[in-house]
Amino acid sequence: MITINNLIKKFNDTIALNGIDLNIEAGKIYGVIGPDGAGKTTLLRIIAGLLKPTTGNINVLGFKLPEQSEELKEQIGYMPQKFSLYTDLTVYENLKFFADIYGIEKSILEERIKPLLHMSRLSAFSSRLAGDLSGGMKQKLALTCTLIHRPKLLILDEPTTGVDPVSRRELWEILQSIVAEGVSIILTTAYMDEAEWCGDVIMLYKGKIVRKGSPDLLKQELKEKVCEAKIDDLNEEKIDILRNSAIIKIIRDRYRIIINQNFNFEQIKSKIDINFIKAEPTIEDVFINAIN
Repeated sequence: MITINNLIKKFNDTIALNGIDLNIEAGKIYGVIGPDGAGKTTLLRIIAGLLKPTTGNINVLGFKLPEQSEELKEQIGYMPQKFSLYTDLTVYENLKFFADIYGIEKSILEERIKPLLHMSRLSAFSSRLAGDLSGGMKQKLALTCTLIHRPKLLILDEPTTGVDPVSRRELWEILQSIVAEGVSIILTTAYMDEAEWCGDVIMLYKGKIVRKGSPDLLKQELKEKVCEAKIDDLNEEKIDILRNSAIIKIIRDRYRIIINQNFNFEQIKSKIDINFIKAEPTIEDVFINAIN
């Protein structure tokens, strides 16, 4: 579905993406994660045909980019971080507006809009002005607008940012139902925990891919390597010893410790008299380990 070889993107002297190689298959949600400035939005804009690469070979849905960017647009739905809804139009009118842009015939308009409203749980709000919707509902409407022309691929830039936890969960349920209908998705997210809901994860850092794979496979790398200890049980001397063999971060009232690959729990315990609590690795643990 998407093949990228040695993609490089520069903005003047700044290298935003550096040697990206990707092979993305159809029928999954791919999540791109990383800190601000990692190159996530740049990557999505290039995949959407909105930004030209400096060098590299890119093929999306059989279209060579950037040469066939115009042909690609009819096959994708792109939702930027700030999707422009028309606040003075109703939910239904926004959908009709985007249907008109894509040249959808009036004779099939209703059969196209009705199931989308149902899927996005906006049927009861079809006559409400977009400007009067909550943040979560606006994101649902924006997502629905990108689906009006039945694209094969959805490209979503941080679709859940600024959305309350309940709406965030609902948006993910909608995304899963979209994939079940045969649409593929690549998205960025500012929330590491959301990567757990993706079929595959791409970790970007300073313009490079530092890890990629399924969440379970990535976490397996750190199996038996993550533990926690109460803050009261550690003093500066013990922390200094740990820093030579582990990555340490504070989570609430505990230290979360990622042990280096060359060590194990028994070796650490022989150096420090402390009770460690073994913990299941998270995607955030994998990312922190990868960039350190």
